[in-house]
Amino acid sequence: MRVGRSRRAALVGALLAAVTVLAACGGPTAGAAPPSPAPPPGTVEEGPFGGPSAPDVVPGAVSVFTPVTASVLRAPIPVPATDGRVHLAYELELGNVLASPATVNAVEVLGDGRSLLRLEGDALASWIRPFGGQPGSRDLAGGQGGLLWLDVTLAPTDPVPARLEHRLDLSFAQPAPPLVPPTLTATMAPTTVDRTPPARIAPPLRGAGWLDGDSCCRLGAHRGAVSPIDGQLYAPERFAIDYVQVDPAGRMMSGPPTDIASYAYVGADVLAVADGPVVGLVSDLPQQPPGGNPSGLTLQQYGGNHVVQDIGGGRYAFYAHLQTGNPMNLAVGQQLTRGQVLGKLGNSGNSDAPHLHFHVMDRPDPLAANGLPFEFDTFTLEGRVTSEESLQQGTAGPNPFAIDRAGAGPRSGVSPLGLDIMGYP
Repeated sequence: MRVGRSRRAALVGALLAAVTVLAACGGPTAGAAPPSPAPPPGTVEEGPFGGPSAPDVVPGAVSVFTPVTASVLRAPIPVPATDGRVHLAYELELGNVLASPATVNAVEVLGDGRSLLRLEGDALASWIRPFGGQPGSRDLAGGQGGLLWLDVTLAPTDPVPARLEHRLDLSFAQPAPPLVPPTLTATMAPTTVDRTPPARIAPPLRGAGWLDGDSCCRLGAHRGAVSPIDGQLYAPERFAIDYVQVDPAGRMMSGPPTDIASYAYVGADVLAVADGPVVGLVSDLPQQPPGGNPSGLTLQQYGGNHVVQDIGGGRYAFYAHLQTGNPMNLAVGQQLTRGQVLGKLGNSGNSDAPHLHFHVMDRPDPLAANGLPFEFDTFTLEGRVTSEESLQQGTAGPNPFAIDRAGAGPRSGVSPLGLDIMGYP
């Protein structure tokens, strides 16, 4: 009995020490949405999408020891998209405080108590990336953290919940009951849903055939770009778009991918999406030859030549990889008007082919910020590239994309999704 008690005490001490160390190293996420103020007793709070608020504390709830922790990187903001659904795209930061491995078997998202999404097995693995480990693994080594990307979608008639929680099914390689059982199901990482309406903006380009090569809500290079900046994690590219233009033959290039002359859309006008001043400007970086990723760039050079514009409401628009020079003679502090030409599409910075990178963020720093959703006033959905395989083939050479034109037509007040092809007035 004495030996068992000592071993158990040592285990508890080690577990608590691990938790204490992690707490000392962590802190609140800068830029995170503050919790909504509690409504007066007896009232029900509703946002523009409907749905009652849930209380922050559930009476009679029993605390559970959870060796795997989870927290929301930033409260999600619902946004309607071209698929006719409302998307809540956000991330969970996970952490295993044990010295032995833990496995995340399933994750269920609960909205005001109802199940909205459940991921398990391979479907879950494709959305998890352990820090320093292999993407697509549900295993967290001892002391290892990771990220889980989530895309909760709702029918337009469904109420958007006021509060989300996450039910995790976990298993442990070295259980130590009763604190660490072999398996554990625990509900954690509560968050309010941010009721701030998405920014309503004009498109940053004009003309037909603009392909959204990489944006929400699939887990591509943009959504996966959660970076440690100034000691904390930011997801600036959560809703970012890489624009290339498709010609009438369905191709983005007419010749070798290493020849910039193969891309007919180089030099296209880039337009201000709203009224507001310039708050950031770089215009002296060289054009990169297409066909390969540049090396040796500093963190500040990744966006290449770019403009950051304050579009109001704590939102900033980022237009990146512009041509060298400042053809519009912009200056920091200069007021831009919606639709005004602010630069030319180019291939500067961290870019392997000419394109416009565009996103909206909550701070003026293109990397130390969190990406915010946005809606375009009006555009035409011209079609959609049918698959990731077709996207890769079309970006590797002068090959036509396979395009599905079903459902094409005018759209208003929605956000594009990755692989959409759009025409802008």
